[in-house]
Amino acid sequence: STSVAYGPDARHGLKAVLDEVRVSLDLGTLDAFVHRWWISACDSVRDPEGRRQMHDRAEQVLAGGPRPEGKPWREILAARGIDV
Repeated sequence: STSVAYGPDARHGLKAVLDEVRVSLDLGTLDAFVHRWWISACDSVRDPEGRRQMHDRAEQVLAGGPRPEGKPWREILAARGIDV
């Protein structure tokens, strides 16, 4: 399975997934992408400020800044009642 982007670059991730599905004919890859996208979209609606802060922190880490310690995303989503 291809590692793809979610969030602001999701359209590029979707293209990568669709390219993979065209070759492999495995719709499970597309299903997993849509499932993760849906979780992200629902979380963005629930907490848009938290989502913005998360993207800001991610940009800082990608730019070489310190990596903040925190709860794993699966734990955070589980606390919100989202099963991944």
